[in-house]
Amino acid sequence: MISPVEKEVISIIADVSGIEEEEIGLDSNLFTDLDIDSIKAIEIAVALEKKFKVSIRDEEIPKITTPNQIIAITNKLLEQKGS
Repeated sequence: MISPVEKEVISIIADVSGIEEEEIGLDSNLFTDLDIDSIKAIEIAVALEKKFKVSIRDEEIPKITTPNQIIAITNKLLEQKGS
């Protein structure tokens, strides 16, 4: 079953990249498989920050290479925000 965070992350990546949601695998490399450059990576981070009211540190963005990593970081930030 897909979590709400996972669904939203895939949706945001699809919106920014122009790639269909069905074509985005959780282990797809954002840069080589999905053709996301540094500007699009920032757009994804900003969209996540707005959607989930969290803050992703700028220095973390280049280290994030897969949707799974985005989901994990978002879940971690939401847990920290909730506690």
